[in-house]
Amino acid sequence: MKSIKSIYKIGFGPSSSHTMGPSFATKDFLKLYNDADFIKVILYGSLAKTGKGHGTDRAVSETLNNVKHEIIFDLETKTDVHPNTIDFFAYKNGEEIGKKRFYSIGGGEIRAENQEAPTENEVYKESNFSDISTLCKSRNIRISDYVFENEGEEIKGYLMTVWKTMQNAINEGLSKSGTLPGGLNVERKAQFLFSQKHIDESPQTRENRLVCSYAFAVSEQNADCGIIVTAPTCGSCGVLPAVLKYMQDKNKFSDDDIIRALAVAGLIGNIVATNASISGAECGCQAEVGTACSMASGALCELFEMGIDQIEYAAEVAMEHHLGLTCDPVRGLVQIPCIERNAVAAMRAINALSLANFLFKSRKVSFDVVVETMYQTGKDLSHLYRETSEGGLAKLYKH
Repeated sequence: MKSIKSIYKIGFGPSSSHTMGPSFATKDFLKLYNDADFIKVILYGSLAKTGKGHGTDRAVSETLNNVKHEIIFDLETKTDVHPNTIDFFAYKNGEEIGKKRFYSIGGGEIRAENQEAPTENEVYKESNFSDISTLCKSRNIRISDYVFENEGEEIKGYLMTVWKTMQNAINEGLSKSGTLPGGLNVERKAQFLFSQKHIDESPQTRENRLVCSYAFAVSEQNADCGIIVTAPTCGSCGVLPAVLKYMQDKNKFSDDDIIRALAVAGLIGNIVATNASISGAECGCQAEVGTACSMASGALCELFEMGIDQIEYAAEVAMEHHLGLTCDPVRGLVQIPCIERNAVAAMRAINALSLANFLFKSRKVSFDVVVETMYQTGKDLSHLYRETSEGGLAKLYKH
């Protein structure tokens, strides 16, 4: 498996597949043909159908900067290899000098046509939870120690940057009010949730309100093209920081504790990305928010120094109960139902933590099996429910 840096990417929202990935692909193409005086870009599949809502054209156009260009939305051509497909054509003096096809495969990752998955950055020999668990138990080490051994000590500095970026996204999101861009007139709600304490607020109500306010804050920043961290994608970026922020404030966990939790969460996301998918366009929202919930659940278990079997149980429960979750963003915007969905998943991660504390010995389904199940379920989902905004809420919601 690759470094967990592939799970935690820092950049502008609102979509790791639709803005980060296409932007990175554009940069790579420009490096190959930096003498071109005109670039033609054709977007296919999910990128064509929801590209304007997600801001794909804006991301590509801003990356091309001063190079003259044309962006075409091809709604007809089928994309058999991957639903997020982009073609680039470079011209100089009216003559084509080069072309290349890229796939935005989720989480900000891109792959050129006929390019195999890169192996030069592989840092983990093991690629599933079972093998990792067996190794860690045989050596009596925690999963976070396993991550640090494979990644090197420098990963701690990177994870600290990730954590600071997550905190900044929460703080900025809580400081803002108003309407999000895109035409749906969605009001920012994080600030309201954070500040509106109930008169007779119970500890449980307070927990729900604060965790949800943090998830809303990050997700609203994402929707407003703010700087966020994919965890594992832009559309699911609010789940992990929300639970970590709440638990750190409540239980006085140190930043070093948070870094260990981020290491475990990153590894869980890595396992899903390696053996299944974290792309909503490929497998629906179960691949995005479902994975984010598993990551958050595992991170919480690490914070409370639970055992490896408890970490696996929490991650499995979190994923299992997102199976079949569709991706049907209204107008292609990462707003309805995406923002609320991050908050719900954050609370579900805390529930998974509680269950893992008591029930892990009765576990029947492994994390590896539920990941494989999610992938097969995603492949069986109708294309209407895989980020194309052609079914579900996107079709029926009258705005």
